[in-house]
Amino acid sequence: MLRIKNVESGYGRLKVLKKVTMHIRAGEIVTIIGANGAGKTSLLKTVSGLIPARSGEILFDMKEIGKLPPEKIVFLGCSLVPEGRQLFAPMTVKENILLGAYPQYRKKRGDQVREDLERIYGLFPRLRERERQLAGTLSGGEQQMLAIARSLMARPKLIMMDEPSMGLAPLVIKDIFSIVTRLRAEGSTVLLVEQNAKAALGIADRGYVLETGRIIMQGTAEDLLSNREVQRAYLGRDLDAEGTM
Repeated sequence: MLRIKNVESGYGRLKVLKKVTMHIRAGEIVTIIGANGAGKTSLLKTVSGLIPARSGEILFDMKEIGKLPPEKIVFLGCSLVPEGRQLFAPMTVKENILLGAYPQYRKKRGDQVREDLERIYGLFPRLRERERQLAGTLSGGEQQMLAIARSLMARPKLIMMDEPSMGLAPLVIKDIFSIVTRLRAEGSTVLLVEQNAKAALGIADRGYVLETGRIIMQGTAEDLLSNREVQRAYLGRDLDAEGTM
């Protein structure tokens, strides 16, 4: 579904991504883990068109999207749930959700929008309860659910999530990751950027480790969870030290 080959991008003179190559198959959850500043958010912004790729290829459903503007990429079926949620705080929950349906409105699919809204409320019952509430008054977990709901209204084939667990309590994080696995069960493909490496690898099929703008490791989620270097750097474990205790 998504193929990235030798992609480089950055901000001004600063090169952030350096020859990044990776792929995602339809129906997978793929996670990207790495430290702060590794380039994870920049990678998602490059795929979604918010940062233009300087070189390399980005193929989505066999179409080159590396030079397309963000709105065209969304129309093709690739949506981003941004870091920090970026909701419209003075607008209601329902208004924020419907903003995500812009591609469907452009295609004059009002009936689909109503169906999709009911599906969203089925996924997120709390959003139905709070549909008239201002988005800025929601809890952190509810805001994250709203950000995911808004992206789903575009009917994406691929949904990219940037740090969905950031700032949330452990029980809320569990709910968010349960939603991600449910999306896969319903046919969605997910690219997940997460600092909570253990939680992300716990639900993912495969993963990539990004370090200073380069992919330094890849493998199945199980392989990465058991890898000593990943455990030391991202899971807070040092097996050699544990072995001497």
